[in-house]
Amino acid sequence: MLEEYRGVWVFIEQSDGEIAGVSLELLGAGRELADKLEVPLSGILLGDGVRKLSSRVIGYGADIVYVIDHPVLKNYRTESYMRGVNFLAGKYKPEIFLYGATPNGKDLASAVATDLSTGLTADTTMLDVDVDKRLLEASRPAFGGNIMATILCKKNRPQMATVRPKVMKALPFDETRQGTIIDEEISLREEEMRTKVIDVVKDITKKANLADAHVIVCGGKGIGDAKGLQLIHELANTIGASVGGTRDVIEAGLLPHELQIGQTGETVTPKIYFAIGVSGAIQHVVGMKNSELIIAINSDPHAPIFEVATYGIVGDAYEIVPKLIEQLKQIRVEQGGEVSYV
Repeated sequence: MLEEYRGVWVFIEQSDGEIAGVSLELLGAGRELADKLEVPLSGILLGDGVRKLSSRVIGYGADIVYVIDHPVLKNYRTESYMRGVNFLAGKYKPEIFLYGATPNGKDLASAVATDLSTGLTADTTMLDVDVDKRLLEASRPAFGGNIMATILCKKNRPQMATVRPKVMKALPFDETRQGTIIDEEISLREEEMRTKVIDVVKDITKKANLADAHVIVCGGKGIGDAKGLQLIHELANTIGASVGGTRDVIEAGLLPHELQIGQTGETVTPKIYFAIGVSGAIQHVVGMKNSELIIAINSDPHAPIFEVATYGIVGDAYEIVPKLIEQLKQIRVEQGGEVSYV
């Protein structure tokens, strides 16, 4: 019976004692859903020596933290984590269960959904609930980013979704919040695990991390070619910004794939986001709409990007960007070479 299922859960992804940022963001989103449904918000914490993280989970919005602390859970493996999550879900019956759309989060969510015979919406960018019907409304771009599709799971529970990092916003940490920590135990034996962790190798490659950039200059299809891209780089160099591109720019070979911003690339939340020649397709907007300040330059006054822009400039980027660079260089000279984004 669906009525047996109550509560909003968030899987708390952690590694080496550090909670993943997306899990904190989901606690913020989950808090809003739980308040609308008038149910508790719970964090699901699995690992080895992780109980100490419970206070942080509560401080970021959870009412309850379910903890399974076991040596076999030291490193993420699908089998061991799925067994832990399935045990908790079967015992406590949540109605909504959210995961970060990280490699581990997506792997675990799909395994749990299969085992529990329930639905899963992947790469969600917007969450809401129909309070009367108690339905999770999980929305994401579809058909190549041309529309937003809202997906419902009407007949099965829990209703599950993975959410991309940087799409939601974490609540401010409140060290005074009080909550309940529930310790659970399950039988896990290392010799029963079908996969073994031989070694953990850290990624030490030096690649652009757009997700952490404070200022981004993004070029869209409207920049045209390599000449337009040179303008993008010059503007970025003038203000010490990172460079990104839309899918059209990436597919044209003007920038590498790791610099793509949007549904099929990075989700970013910089303090300042320059959208140069960017039309504003849904696929791209979901990856940058939470930027603090968005400055758009486009020759089309009806371009969708202006709907999310803080400031919009209608005109030819080849005329506007050089003038903008000139003004910014002058500001740097007046400030002694430093530019502040605070």
